[in-house]
Amino acid sequence: MQPPVIPYCQKQEEWMLEKAIHGTAQKKTKAAPEQTSRVKMALLIFAYFIKIGSFTFGSGWSILAQMEQEFVDKRRWLTKQELLELVAVGKSLPGIMITNITMLFGYQMAGVLGGVLAVLGIALPAVVVLSLVTLAYDAIKSNYWVWAALQGVQCAVVPIIGGAAISLGKEALKDKASVFICLAALAVCHFTSISNIVLILAGVVAALVWMEVKEHA
Repeated sequence: MQPPVIPYCQKQEEWMLEKAIHGTAQKKTKAAPEQTSRVKMALLIFAYFIKIGSFTFGSGWSILAQMEQEFVDKRRWLTKQELLELVAVGKSLPGIMITNITMLFGYQMAGVLGGVLAVLGIALPAVVVLSLVTLAYDAIKSNYWVWAALQGVQCAVVPIIGGAAISLGKEALKDKASVFICLAALAVCHFTSISNIVLILAGVVAALVWMEVKEHA
């Protein structure tokens, strides 16, 4: 007795079903290494931000200078333009500027875990140092050598921040409109007490108006 002949359409359906199952298995196999690589990247970012947080003094701008050196110049994970975009968004959001930028960078590189670990990495050294300083504050607050060391740190921070400002400024101020907006904002900051939020919104409006005029010119 001959085996039943399977119709062509039934063979085709079985082949398509087998291919779909095989394809799904392949996707799952590929997803696992991708997930692992994102976890590794998040841990790597955590380590780098611990290093940056441990050896950075001054304001958030000095941290930004270290980020430029580490992630733009050395590792080339970002371009200067992308770092400027992170700065623009970070300054526009509520909260601490450098925390916002750090979170955005970590999220961009390794998702939610990357953002969380980046913030933990940048904050952990400060928390540890401040805890130790608090315990010994009475002993060191009037110590001449500690005061002299802090003065030296302040002097060293100024050129670091200045270098970052010049480097990122060259990338941002590429046309006359950008230069005009920058000078206008600098004058307003220096001669008035206008809110930074109002100033940022005014800069956004001015940039959008300029782009609209330039597009229809």
